[in-house]
Amino acid sequence: MNPYQIRLAKREDTRAILNIYAPFILNTTSSFETEVPTEAAFYQRIQNILSESPFLVCTYQEKVVGYAYASSHRARAAYGWSREVSVYIAPDFHGKKIGTALYTSLIELLKLQGYTNILAGITLPNPVSIAFHKSIGFQPIGIYEKVGFKFGNYVDTQWWSLFVGEEPPKVIKSLEEILETAEWELVIEKGLMLIRA
Repeated sequence: MNPYQIRLAKREDTRAILNIYAPFILNTTSSFETEVPTEAAFYQRIQNILSESPFLVCTYQEKVVGYAYASSHRARAAYGWSREVSVYIAPDFHGKKIGTALYTSLIELLKLQGYTNILAGITLPNPVSIAFHKSIGFQPIGIYEKVGFKFGNYVDTQWWSLFVGEEPPKVIKSLEEILETAEWELVIEKGLMLIRA
């Protein structure tokens, strides 16, 4: 049996997910948050995302070692075809292509739902994240200059896009409509096959 698994996040994953995320808040500008949220608050975020789109975790021997999710870009209706994605990996599991695996499954699931444009914001400088998103197929579309202020400095954010849809877009399917279908299983397996043991 594969020691790695990719699945939807559960309530009991919240602490492990926060343990991965907290150093990015406290030590980097990769996240624009400045305080680590409580477990209860973060679980509510997970639930809010899962009400519309995937929040995936990758586990190794049942321990969460990475996660990726797709949140709404903006609230107005015409933005409804776009999703904003993020991925975070535990330091001990860098270099195993877990980020690629999670993004692969996540993006394919978003396509199954009917989303057409996948967006990612990268704070600058961040050559590792830029190279990663390029490898997935994202294209740069613009920079918000000095949009953030953290650790006493202004921070720029570069936006990247991966257009995956048709013209015009179709109806968005709920997660429940695609969950545990044959297509769902294939998409999860497609991601798992990319992980380096």
